[in-house]
Amino acid sequence: MLVIAHLSDTHLDSHPRSAERTARVMDHLNGLPRPVDAILVTGDIADHGEVAEYELAARLLTSPTPVLVCPGNHDVRAAYRKGLLGDDSGATGPINTRHDLAGAVFLLADSTVPGEDDGHLDAETMEWLAVELDSVPADAPTFIAFHHPPVALHHPVIDPTRLLPAEPLAELVAAHPQVVAVLTGHFHTPAASSFAGRPLRIAPGVVSTLRMPWEGAGPLTTQAQPPGVAFHVYDDAGLFTTHYRVVV
Repeated sequence: MLVIAHLSDTHLDSHPRSAERTARVMDHLNGLPRPVDAILVTGDIADHGEVAEYELAARLLTSPTPVLVCPGNHDVRAAYRKGLLGDDSGATGPINTRHDLAGAVFLLADSTVPGEDDGHLDAETMEWLAVELDSVPADAPTFIAFHHPPVALHHPVIDPTRLLPAEPLAELVAAHPQVVAVLTGHFHTPAASSFAGRPLRIAPGVVSTLRMPWEGAGPLTTQAQPPGVAFHVYDDAGLFTTHYRVVV
């Protein structure tokens, strides 16, 4: 049985609140009686994309469990590389990473468009995904993760910034049966949907929670609710299940 802890949208900045909420989630995960197999963080690590924010993230997002991260629209690639990955090259290309662990494959793609909130997988990233998926054995459970959900989630403000176009990715996923699920963030709300016939799971936001249109008028997000985390379970029978928890 594989268990993945999935969080997103820490938006770390100079304010202690975001750091406290991130630390609270990490303390919870690190204190679990049965450790998870991986901790996945799907973007918007920093709020302003500054090197100091990523240095803070590097201190907070630590665990005996492997921590896998990918960027979101608030992240800045060169600063992310320097502060979080220790890469001083100043490179600004997509940050795509593969992780093989616990018998599974995690493909973390960069869905960001520099300077924009929108989600997009550029030609370089799509080619990378295709090559990596072709190299994965047919019996190796594979998870594709990135920041922007590839489907509408029924919020008029956030939906326009989802991953577009989604059709090329859907075709790629459909052609590779070893893909178990697609895992994203960005919406600051726990949600479950499907994409290309596979489960799509959106992590809750650590820094805040999105207010859906039917929940009444008010600010776009609320900070009154505690941070959340998703636990994804892939069992020996091939069943993929998600449990959402708040961390008080």
